[in-house]
Amino acid sequence: MEKNWNETMQFDGLSKELDNEAKRIFLTVYDALQEKGYNPVNQIVGYILSGDPTYITSYNNARSLIRRLERDELLEELVENYIENNRK
Repeated sequence: MEKNWNETMQFDGLSKELDNEAKRIFLTVYDALQEKGYNPVNQIVGYILSGDPTYITSYNNARSLIRRLERDELLEELVENYIENNRK
């Protein structure tokens, strides 16, 4: 079946339970990266763009935690929080 690129696809989003887990995982991973001396934002972006888990430290189980979520779920969490925190 050929995709119609003129129509908008709809993304159903995360369940509330998964949303809360994503927040917890993001904060845990961020803290672990910061504690180990990395720039957490750069490392998380590297992971999301590449899918390479070595961007995330294994300290405090951060690498295993972040791999529990799909990268599109991580992106959704980031976009949602950005919009919520920057609306005027």
